[in-house]
Amino acid sequence: MTKMALIPTSVSTQRVLLVGVELRTVSSMLTIYDSLDELEQLANTAGMSVVGRIYQKLAVPNSSTYIGTGKIVELIDLIETTAADIVLFDSELSPRHQRELEKIVGDNTQILDRTALILHIFASNANTREGGLQVELAQYEYRLPRLTRQWKHLARQAGGASGRTGSIGGVGLRGPGEKQLEVDRREITRRITKLKKELQKVRAHRSHHRKRRKNSKVSVVSMVGYTNTGKSTLLSRLSETDILIANRLFSTLDPTIRRITWSGGRSFLLTDTVGFIQKLPATVIAAFRATLEEILEADLLLHVIDVTHSCCIEQAHVVLKTLDDIGVSNIPIVTVLNKTDLLIDMKLPDKIHKEFPDALPISGISGYGIANLVTSIQRYLSASLIEMTVSLPYRNGNLISIFHQYGTAVNAMHGEESVRLSGELPVSIARKFWDYRC
Repeated sequence: MTKMALIPTSVSTQRVLLVGVELRTVSSMLTIYDSLDELEQLANTAGMSVVGRIYQKLAVPNSSTYIGTGKIVELIDLIETTAADIVLFDSELSPRHQRELEKIVGDNTQILDRTALILHIFASNANTREGGLQVELAQYEYRLPRLTRQWKHLARQAGGASGRTGSIGGVGLRGPGEKQLEVDRREITRRITKLKKELQKVRAHRSHHRKRRKNSKVSVVSMVGYTNTGKSTLLSRLSETDILIANRLFSTLDPTIRRITWSGGRSFLLTDTVGFIQKLPATVIAAFRATLEEILEADLLLHVIDVTHSCCIEQAHVVLKTLDDIGVSNIPIVTVLNKTDLLIDMKLPDKIHKEFPDALPISGISGYGIANLVTSIQRYLSASLIEMTVSLPYRNGNLISIFHQYGTAVNAMHGEESVRLSGELPVSIARKFWDYRC
């Protein structure tokens, strides 16, 4: 069975109307205006052209159409005025909301929500088998309760490698019978079951590799942050390697791992995973569990903040809340304020300095502050190490191997019967060498 497309394909750029709702009963990190600005960025990333926006403040969503009846009239007028192809809601719509709205706007205009758009962008950026599996699972779980008159039979959907589903487009074929919808439901359910089994194997594989890293005592530092804060640029700078860098949302989807070695020979693994965003769909969090577990196993987190963004404080709070939601609470965090080279005279605004007093100002592009960041990482990772000098007889070759495997030998002097090693060892390992200290 081929991959399905949440957003069908078309040659021309789609004209999009944005719809936002501020619910008085729901707290939000961003204002309705900032949230719609972010939604426009997402739409642009997907190749859409935004031709207008409306918003409404409500106590609770309308039970049928999400927005009120007055806004529905305004929306219909805007669709006619702008010739919009798509109406894009900033919140996730329930299946009922989507069906009722589709009846109102007619066959020539498509109703989408933020979740469908994010999943489409994710599918476009999934370049590995794991990424494709994760996105495909999230898409199917999102689409299953939304099988409607707009549904194309799965065999007709355009697919691609690693879960890619094509670009933005029109409405698609209409009118499968009830019997066909039931067939599609069964096919999707079977596919979801299969994808979960495959992802379970991915989780087991990742777990095995994490266990090996733990056994080898290689420290792991994971970069976290809002999407498009410059994590890939920073990873490229620290690892001195070429990595995809793009000024767009979710340009990095699959986890990237690089080994970083500093003076003295000690090294650590630096990982970069998918960026966070407000209203991150639950289906995405669940599907990307295998990837997010890389964060859970880290020894240190680098929280990368785009200091030039007008909502950087709010974005930082979204990241911290997401980390809390996935169970990250006891891992130390180093906060870095990226893109400081773009500030006037490289001076931090007072509100940002007050909000992040201990953060490190850096620039992944120019290299400013990178030396201080590396020193900070070294300090955190070395907190559980102690310096030792030991004299190990050659007959205790296992101890010599353990010293090199778990510690960092900065000096070695070979004698006739023993070797004198100086360096750092984890506290948990050092006790094996008490009797050999010099």
